[in-house]
Amino acid sequence: MLGISKNKISENVSFDNFKSMSMTIPKDESKKRIQILLWTLIGMFLFLFLPWTQNIRSKGFVTALRPDQRPQTVHSIIAGRIEKWYVAEGDYVQKGDTILWISEIKDDYFDPMLLERTQMQVDAKTLSAKSYSEKVKSLEIQIQALKENNVLRKEQAENRLRMAELNVISDSIRFEQSKVNFKVGTEQLKRTDKLYQEGLRSLTDFEQRELRFQEVQAGLVAAENNLLKSKNALIAAQIELNAIDNDFRDKMAKASADMYEAMSSQFDAEGTATKLENQYSNYEVRTGYRHVLAPQDGYITEAIQVGIGETIKEGAEIISILPGNAQLAVEMFVEPVDFPLIRLGNKVRFIFDGWPAIVFSGWPQITNGTFGGVVQAIDNFAGPDGKYRVLVVEDLDEKPWPTQLRIGSGADGIALLNDVPLWYEIWRQLNGFPADYYTAREKAENRKSK
Repeated sequence: MLGISKNKISENVSFDNFKSMSMTIPKDESKKRIQILLWTLIGMFLFLFLPWTQNIRSKGFVTALRPDQRPQTVHSIIAGRIEKWYVAEGDYVQKGDTILWISEIKDDYFDPMLLERTQMQVDAKTLSAKSYSEKVKSLEIQIQALKENNVLRKEQAENRLRMAELNVISDSIRFEQSKVNFKVGTEQLKRTDKLYQEGLRSLTDFEQRELRFQEVQAGLVAAENNLLKSKNALIAAQIELNAIDNDFRDKMAKASADMYEAMSSQFDAEGTATKLENQYSNYEVRTGYRHVLAPQDGYITEAIQVGIGETIKEGAEIISILPGNAQLAVEMFVEPVDFPLIRLGNKVRFIFDGWPAIVFSGWPQITNGTFGGVVQAIDNFAGPDGKYRVLVVEDLDEKPWPTQLRIGSGADGIALLNDVPLWYEIWRQLNGFPADYYTAREKAENRKSK
């Protein structure tokens, strides 16, 4: 074998005249190229095992974290006519500063003494309600007096009725006595007349007895008359006792009707006074709306209504304000396939418009010019474009965001996920698979459970 290997034809024959044969003979330059290609392939193979940080890239823009710190428009509460502007676009205003003054355009509010006259109506109705209240009190006192008086009148009438009953009894006794006297007198007169006819009595005795009989007869008539008077007095006392109750009911009904009427008028006057007070308060508040005030500190960005003398409607937009001390955040949108990967507290890198950066999305450690953020809020429903909104705030552990950053600026967000080998990321991208849904800790727990 050694003899054969040393027996080379190139030592005995020259191949310079054979170009095809000479091209098959390896040269030193070709060997170097093969070595370079081999080392390159080895380097690329090893490169595939470098760590790669999975990420989700999304466009967004700068906004404010709190809703009350985002740009807003100031509306007019009432319809009016612009009379004077106090600010210009770009001015910084504080909460409560006057932006513009408008005048009324409705004839219901033209009166310059509207508040004073409304207050006079309120006072008049209040006094009217007070007078009705006093009338109700007077009628209550009158009703109480009627009740007390009715008790006394009934006692008096009952006493009179009792007296009339006793008079009837007394007159009845007298009448019975008179009847007995009349009967006795009649018998005595008969006996005296008989004795006078027989001559045993004189004419004078007979005449005296006749006079006495007339007296007895007159006493009988008088007793009967007194008895009838007593009975009439008894009936009158009974009628008076019944009349007291009827009169009391009539007076009570009238006094109660007057009292309820006065109470109705009082409540009506109080209701009207309350309504006028409400109207006065509305007028007073409406007067304050003639001066449009700044709702918060910020910069005047755009005057939507312009000019002097221009009329505006209720609820019309007048001017827009950009809050001055807003806590900035980035509003970014992610695809539904990437939404399950976003967690509260995830790190995000941003490239803001106007701030150049050198980005290696898979190697954030060597990226330069980006700014850090932390996921603060995640919407649980998709927007009209089918994407989910994510709010990211400044990462306090990273370099602070630029002070010149303004709301509305564009931002390119890179949400950082798991660290995987580069070959895995290439394989995932080629197959169109989403990033890993599990963190390294969850993977370790899964391995332990298996």
